[in-house]
Amino acid sequence: MKLCFATNNENKLREIQSLLGNNFNLITLKDIGCDVDIPEPYLTIAENSHGKAEYVWQEFGISCFADDSGLEVDALGGAPGVISARYAGPQRNSDDNIALLLTKLGSEVNRKARFITVITLVLDGIYNQFEGTVEGTIIAERRGLEGFGYDPIFLPEGHDRTFGEMSLAEKNNLSHRARAFSKLVSFLNS
Repeated sequence: MKLCFATNNENKLREIQSLLGNNFNLITLKDIGCDVDIPEPYLTIAENSHGKAEYVWQEFGISCFADDSGLEVDALGGAPGVISARYAGPQRNSDDNIALLLTKLGSEVNRKARFITVITLVLDGIYNQFEGTVEGTIIAERRGLEGFGYDPIFLPEGHDRTFGEMSLAEKNNLSHRARAFSKLVSFLNS
Protein backbone atom coordinates (compact mmCIF):
# COMPACT_ATOMS: atom_id res chain seq x y z
CA MET A 1 0.00 0.00 0.00
CA LYS A 2 1.26 3.47 -0.90
CA LEU A 3 0.91 6.07 1.84
CA CYS A 4 2.27 9.55 2.35
CA PHE A 5 3.79 10.27 5.75
CA ALA A 6 3.22 14.00 6.23
CA THR A 7 6.67 14.89 7.52
CA ASN A 8 10.06 16.20 6.50
CA ASN A 9 11.66 14.98 9.74
CA GLU A 10 14.28 12.39 8.74
CA ASN A 11 14.49 11.00 12.29
CA LYS A 12 10.75 10.31 12.39
CA LEU A 13 10.83 8.87 8.89
CA ARG A 14 13.59 6.40 9.79
CA GLU A 15 11.80 5.42 13.00
CA ILE A 16 8.44 4.90 11.29
CA GLN A 17 9.82 3.01 8.29
CA SER A 18 11.42 0.56 10.71
CA LEU A 19 8.03 0.11 12.40
CA LEU A 20 6.04 -0.32 9.17
CA GLY A 21 8.46 -2.71 7.49
CA ASN A 22 8.11 -3.60 3.82
CA ASN A 23 4.31 -3.95 3.69
CA PHE A 24 3.89 -0.27 2.92
CA ASN A 25 5.39 1.99 0.27
CA LEU A 26 6.05 5.06 2.36
CA ILE A 27 6.43 8.39 0.58
CA THR A 28 7.11 11.77 2.14
CA LEU A 29 6.00 15.35 1.64
CA LYS A 30 9.06 15.91 -0.53
CA ASP A 31 8.06 12.95 -2.73
CA ILE A 32 4.65 14.51 -3.46
CA GLY A 33 6.10 17.95 -4.13
CA CYS A 34 4.97 19.54 -0.87
CA ASP A 35 7.67 21.93 0.30
CA VAL A 36 5.45 23.83 2.73
CA ASP A 37 6.11 23.65 6.45
CA ILE A 38 2.54 22.67 7.33
CA PRO A 39 1.31 24.98 10.11
CA GLU A 40 0.59 23.60 13.58
CA PRO A 41 -1.59 26.37 15.02
CA TYR A 42 -3.81 24.26 17.27
CA LEU A 43 -3.92 23.91 21.03
CA THR A 44 -3.78 20.11 21.18
CA ILE A 45 -1.58 17.39 19.77
CA ALA A 46 -4.63 15.65 18.27
CA GLU A 47 -5.74 18.82 16.45
CA ASN A 48 -2.27 19.42 15.02
CA SER A 49 -2.08 15.83 13.78
CA HIS A 50 -5.50 16.14 12.16
CA GLY A 51 -4.65 19.50 10.61
CA LYS A 52 -1.49 18.20 8.94
CA ALA A 53 -3.21 15.12 7.50
CA GLU A 54 -6.16 17.20 6.33
CA TYR A 55 -3.83 19.65 4.57
CA VAL A 56 -2.17 16.87 2.54
CA TRP A 57 -5.50 15.27 1.67
CA GLN A 58 -7.13 18.53 0.60
CA GLU A 59 -4.13 19.96 -1.28
CA PHE A 60 -2.80 16.77 -2.92
CA GLY A 61 -5.65 14.23 -2.76
CA ILE A 62 -3.28 11.56 -1.47
CA SER A 63 -4.07 9.10 1.32
CA CYS A 64 -1.73 9.95 4.15
CA PHE A 65 -1.03 9.97 7.82
CA ALA A 66 0.41 12.67 10.04
CA ASP A 67 1.59 12.55 13.59
CA ASP A 68 2.14 15.06 16.28
CA SER A 69 3.91 14.32 19.52
CA GLY A 70 4.66 16.09 22.71
CA LEU A 71 6.22 15.75 26.12
CA GLU A 72 3.99 16.56 29.08
CA VAL A 73 5.65 17.23 32.44
CA ASP A 74 3.32 17.14 35.45
CA ALA A 75 5.21 19.74 37.53
CA LEU A 76 5.03 22.18 34.61
CA GLY A 77 1.27 21.84 34.17
CA GLY A 78 1.67 19.65 31.09
CA ALA A 79 4.27 21.84 29.40
CA PRO A 80 5.90 21.80 26.96
CA GLY A 81 3.04 19.76 25.46
CA VAL A 82 1.87 20.85 22.05
CA ILE A 83 4.86 23.20 21.63
CA SER A 84 7.48 20.58 22.56
CA ALA A 85 9.51 21.05 19.36
CA ARG A 86 9.44 24.86 19.71
CA TYR A 87 9.65 25.08 23.50
CA ALA A 88 12.79 27.24 23.51
CA GLY A 89 11.91 29.10 20.31
CA PRO A 90 11.14 28.76 16.61
CA GLN A 91 14.61 27.37 15.83
CA ARG A 92 13.37 23.93 17.05
CA ASN A 93 16.69 23.11 18.69
CA SER A 94 16.64 20.00 20.89
CA ASP A 95 19.59 21.13 23.02
CA ASP A 96 17.90 24.46 23.73
CA ASN A 97 14.60 22.73 24.52
CA ILE A 98 16.25 20.32 26.96
CA ALA A 99 18.20 23.13 28.65
CA LEU A 100 15.04 25.21 29.12
CA LEU A 101 13.06 22.25 30.44
CA LEU A 102 15.76 21.31 32.96
CA THR A 103 16.08 24.95 34.06
CA LYS A 104 12.32 25.25 34.60
CA LEU A 105 12.21 21.99 36.55
CA GLY A 106 15.17 23.04 38.69
CA SER A 107 15.15 21.01 41.91
CA GLU A 108 11.51 19.95 41.53
CA VAL A 109 10.94 16.55 43.13
CA ASN A 110 7.95 15.57 40.98
CA ARG A 111 9.55 14.78 37.63
CA LYS A 112 6.77 12.57 36.26
CA ALA A 113 6.23 13.01 32.53
CA ARG A 114 4.82 11.30 29.49
CA PHE A 115 5.35 11.30 25.77
CA ILE A 116 2.18 11.32 23.67
CA THR A 117 1.78 10.72 19.94
CA VAL A 118 -1.44 11.10 17.98
CA ILE A 119 -1.56 9.85 14.39
CA THR A 120 -4.28 10.90 12.00
CA LEU A 121 -4.85 8.66 9.00
CA VAL A 122 -6.81 9.89 5.99
CA LEU A 123 -7.60 6.93 3.78
CA ASP A 124 -9.65 7.89 0.72
CA GLY A 125 -11.17 10.81 2.63
CA ILE A 126 -12.03 8.87 5.81
CA TYR A 127 -10.30 10.01 9.02
CA ASN A 128 -9.11 7.86 11.92
CA GLN A 129 -6.90 8.72 14.89
CA PHE A 130 -4.56 6.53 16.96
CA GLU A 131 -2.85 7.51 20.21
CA GLY A 132 0.19 6.15 22.00
CA THR A 133 1.55 7.16 25.39
CA VAL A 134 4.58 6.19 27.47
CA GLU A 135 4.98 7.24 31.09
CA GLY A 136 8.31 8.09 32.65
CA THR A 137 10.37 10.69 34.47
CA ILE A 138 12.68 13.53 33.52
CA ILE A 139 16.20 12.96 34.80
CA ALA A 140 18.47 15.80 35.94
CA GLU A 141 21.09 15.48 33.19
CA ARG A 142 21.38 14.09 29.69
CA ARG A 143 22.32 10.46 29.14
CA GLY A 144 22.87 8.82 25.78
CA LEU A 145 23.41 9.94 22.20
CA GLU A 146 20.68 7.96 20.44
CA GLY A 147 17.24 9.17 19.44
CA PHE A 148 16.29 12.81 19.15
CA GLY A 149 14.38 15.56 20.94
CA TYR A 150 14.01 14.96 24.67
CA ASP A 151 15.16 11.32 24.49
CA PRO A 152 18.40 11.86 26.52
CA ILE A 153 16.45 13.09 29.58
CA PHE A 154 13.38 10.83 29.40
CA LEU A 155 13.57 7.68 31.51
CA PRO A 156 10.65 5.38 30.61
CA GLU A 157 8.81 3.81 33.54
CA GLY A 158 10.27 0.46 34.56
CA HIS A 159 13.61 1.04 32.78
CA ASP A 160 17.05 2.17 33.93
CA ARG A 161 18.15 3.69 30.60
CA THR A 162 16.83 6.81 28.86
CA PHE A 163 15.48 6.70 25.31
CA GLY A 164 18.77 8.38 24.41
CA GLU A 165 20.65 5.31 25.67
CA MET A 166 18.50 2.81 23.76
CA SER A 167 18.95 1.58 20.22
CA LEU A 168 16.19 2.39 17.75
CA ALA A 169 14.95 -1.21 17.99
CA GLU A 170 14.79 -1.03 21.79
CA LYS A 171 13.00 2.32 21.75
CA ASN A 172 10.53 1.03 19.14
CA ASN A 173 9.50 -1.73 21.54
CA LEU A 174 8.03 0.75 24.02
CA SER A 175 7.86 4.32 22.71
CA HIS A 176 4.73 6.43 22.41
CA ARG A 177 5.22 6.63 18.65
CA ALA A 178 5.65 2.86 18.36
CA ARG A 179 2.44 2.30 20.36
CA ALA A 180 0.44 4.68 18.17
CA PHE A 181 1.91 3.26 14.97
CA SER A 182 1.19 -0.29 16.13
CA LYS A 183 -2.48 0.70 16.29
CA LEU A 184 -2.23 2.28 12.83
CA VAL A 185 -0.58 -0.82 11.33
CA SER A 186 -3.19 -3.12 12.93
CA PHE A 187 -5.93 -0.96 11.46
CA LEU A 188 -4.34 -0.93 8.00
CA ASN A 189 -3.83 -4.70 8.06
CA SER A 190 -7.42 -5.44 9.12
